Amino acid sequence: MRVGGSGPGGRGRRTAAVLIGAGLAAGAASCSGGGEPVAGEAVRLAVSPGGGGGKLRPDSPIAVEAERGTIRNVTVTAKGRPVEGDLNAERTRWRSRWTLEPGTAYTVDATALGRDGRTRTVRSAFSTARVKKTNRVTLEAPYNKETVGVGMPIIMHFDRKVKDRAAVERGLEVTADKTVEGAWHWFGDQEVVFRPKTYWPAHTKVSFRAHISGVRTGGDVYGGKNHALDFKIGDSHISTAGEDSHKMVVMVNGKKARTIPTSMGRGGVRKYTTTNGIHLTMDKEDPTIMSSDWEGCGPGCPGYYSLTVYKAVRISDSGEYVHSAPWSVGSQGHTNVSHGCINISPSHAKWFYRLAQRGDPVKVTGSSRQLEPENGWGYWQLKWKDWVKGSALKRSVTTAPHKDAATLSAQQQGAGAQAPEKQRAEGD
Repeated sequence: MRVGGSGPGGRGRRTAAVLIGAGLAAGAASCSGGGEPVAGEAVRLAVSPGGGGGKLRPDSPIAVEAERGTIRNVTVTAKGRPVEGDLNAERTRWRSRWTLEPGTAYTVDATALGRDGRTRTVRSAFSTARVKKTNRVTLEAPYNKETVGVGMPIIMHFDRKVKDRAAVERGLEVTADKTVEGAWHWFGDQEVVFRPKTYWPAHTKVSFRAHISGVRTGGDVYGGKNHALDFKIGDSHISTAGEDSHKMVVMVNGKKARTIPTSMGRGGVRKYTTTNGIHLTMDKEDPTIMSSDWEGCGPGCPGYYSLTVYKAVRISDSGEYVHSAPWSVGSQGHTNVSHGCINISPSHAKWFYRLAQRGDPVKVTGSSRQLEPENGWGYWQLKWKDWVKGSALKRSVTTAPHKDAATLSAQQQGAGAQAPEKQRAEGD
């Protein structure tokens, strides 16, 4: 037997039935199968919403419930695509996993088996209401199909304030081919970031899905379009640069690849002090112009400078790079003379520039100025317990892959009408 497999009006379509999501708000009225029970043994099958109309709120759930029997099959489709849902261990209740899409027609076909050995089938067709206000999302990182470093976060920005952060967070799904513990963290009410508890394992394949088109982010504002991206963790590149040791050690897949003499921030004032802590490589620029304009010192100002810099790898938003600095080669390895960047020789810079992926950790030690968590991608500066506290749901989640509909159907067919083994819900 199948859940999310064949059924009236939906033969051959697939609907996942994996226990991962949180329940949604209660929906509209139900539609029940007709006929009278036979000696109290006939199954009663109810589908909610019961069909008709076009004013159903997108954040309403689809629910199927069976009394005096078990659910054999649920097929839900919209725009020709299956709708994912969760079946409880007793096989008496099925609910849609994510919120619904606004202005969309849905069809539900459900079949249940009664204690009397007879089946009952119910169909419901309905549409969700259109919405006038949406909250558009921008994905800062990573890019789709990008190969990234082991520290790479997933960064989302909303163009309107999010009042119901928990509802948004419930619609965010991260899966991978290796099980990793991670959590979302909100910075204000327009940015949410995912990072794992420890660095990603090298060569992990990760998928991110933002099921937010029907999520009410606050008032009458709903999430914009759904988003999907897939990326891969590349080789592990972890660098440690000592402000006091004047060298940077680069580890590749756990082995020392190169020790590079450095010259870092000369200090004296805070703005010329390299920030201490775990940075991530953010971008590569070749060349870039570095000047004192960022600190309000333009041409004619005492101390003004403007340099064309090559092989520059950015590691913060406060102007810090690992870059080629032929003018300071004589100081590299023993004296700090830079304005805050990590100066290395042209030959080392060429090698590091080619090696770097976005999301590679660069840890600076020995400095008196701490990197702020919101300075660039300084997210690893927060301890894990503090990171989890920034989740609207106050919990971590796992990236364990979900069983797909084909696997689940095969198990159910082999198990007859027995309930499948209850799976661990994501985040529990």
